[in-house]
Amino acid sequence: MDRIKAIAELSNAFGPSGFEEAVVEVITKYSIGLDVEVDPMNNVYSRLKSNSGNRPVVMLDAHSDEVGFMVQAITPKGLISFLPLGGWVTTNVPAHPVVIRNSKGQLIKGITTSRPPHFMNAAQRDKKLTLDDIYVDIGATSRKEVIEVFGIEPGDPIAPDVSFAYNEQTGVMMGKCFDNRMGCLCILEVMDRLKGENLNVDVVGAFAAQEEVGTRGAEITARSAKPDLAIVFEGSPADDIYYDEFTAQGCLKKGTQIRHLDRSMVSNPRFIGYAKELAKAKGIAYQSAVRAQGGTNAGKIHLSNKGVPTLVLGIPARYAHTHYCYSSVFDVDATVDLAVEVIKSLTDARVRELLGQK
Repeated sequence: MDRIKAIAELSNAFGPSGFEEAVVEVITKYSIGLDVEVDPMNNVYSRLKSNSGNRPVVMLDAHSDEVGFMVQAITPKGLISFLPLGGWVTTNVPAHPVVIRNSKGQLIKGITTSRPPHFMNAAQRDKKLTLDDIYVDIGATSRKEVIEVFGIEPGDPIAPDVSFAYNEQTGVMMGKCFDNRMGCLCILEVMDRLKGENLNVDVVGAFAAQEEVGTRGAEITARSAKPDLAIVFEGSPADDIYYDEFTAQGCLKKGTQIRHLDRSMVSNPRFIGYAKELAKAKGIAYQSAVRAQGGTNAGKIHLSNKGVPTLVLGIPARYAHTHYCYSSVFDVDATVDLAVEVIKSLTDARVRELLGQK
């Protein structure tokens, strides 16, 4: 698999929460040699052909959706009001390119509005911005033109309009929605590397929809896959430019991020301990994260069935939940390497130990 080509296609794909179809196509395209199933919610399941059906199940999770918007209404002047799909900070929204997918599947380019300084007085400059102050402008001059010429109506999804780029000298990638197309790439690579391996577990890749609006897809994938153990891949917010080297826990080029805590889960200490033990033995770079905020699909997955020990591995992504992100291939390598080593090393005894069984 051509990694850079795959992540470019994943990153560029249009896929706000609930509208992940284009991402599903890319995932399916790169799931060569696997049994692939897509459910009505846009969740994708990929299974190794060597799965026997009578062994412990390890589920690999990543969410396929991205933060975006939805058309709410169209003004008489042809401006488009919208509501957020996922968590946005208002000040990150104006003056950026976006695309709207109309009912015909066409992607219509536009920009989020901002008021030039020429038309702002002192009070307007100091006013706190809200989403109600921002519209999408597609270059139309009337509501009729938006509907009849551009084919846009309320309910149509909106996503950032950003093209992927890769710097071969630095190994750093730039693009949109690395939260969590980086996680999708990791599942594809792990599954590809496990093909033909003599494993003691069955492995299911689960690409979950609608994480950004409440980790909804993971409720379905966990119920369907019925995992005994799970590894969640996440494009985690990088904090290396905000904190010093001793405080930062999501740094580019420092390896996979092992998450101990966030608002959705207290991580399983046995699984974390085993992952760190393997990482040290294999020389795989990692960094530990104890996060006061945020959450992942692990929050839903670890509560499924009778309780699922879940390991969260993050690829640090600068500027998550904005139009543009940076991530490093070094961190992708470390994440994929650690997940592969964990799965290859699982024996019946080790699974029982991670499950807390004697």
